[in-house]
Amino acid sequence: MISAITPTPVWYLILAALLFSIGAVGVLVRRNPLVMFMCIELMLNAVNLSFVAMAKALGDIGGQTTVFFVLVVAAAEVVVGLGIIVSILRKRPDATADDLAELKG
Repeated sequence: MISAITPTPVWYLILAALLFSIGAVGVLVRRNPLVMFMCIELMLNAVNLSFVAMAKALGDIGGQTTVFFVLVVAAAEVVVGLGIIVSILRKRPDATADDLAELKG
């Protein structure tokens, strides 16, 4: 008989740390702005996973409420940021993050 192993919050925190690390390495290593943007979103979702895991472990709804607000802000960020990045990459398909630094003015 196979016994069911229930995941503990530690498993979720380890997964969140792994996802956050993958996102951080992606931001530091990759030069494509679109890939960097996706890695930042991966890091945000890793933090959201840790908030939900701790809220479940502590029996508090505060972490889940925080995740809701983070998702609302992330959605607004995606709309604005992705629009800017896509419009820049349409003009210059080979643009890198270093080229985008010239837009500071």
